[in-house]
Amino acid sequence: MFKLLFYFLGIFLISIGIFFTIIYINLLTIGYSFFEFVNFIIRSPIFWCIIIGIIFIILSLERRIRNELLLRHNFKLE
Repeated sequence: MFKLLFYFLGIFLISIGIFFTIIYINLLTIGYSFFEFVNFIIRSPIFWCIIIGIIFIILSLERRIRNELLLRHNFKLE
């Protein structure tokens, strides 16, 4: 259940971050240079929404083997 919540929360955060990044592209038409634009995006909290969203998706897709020892040593000694 938590993995599904992390997955949807990650998608939500990434979509909000990309949405506002696309809106901020209009700063280039105002007269900002590309380096000023990148500096502004990196310093804004929207950039961190994208990073946190990616981390949530990676954590939700991680699989753990619960009984690893039972799976490795599941053979009969004959």
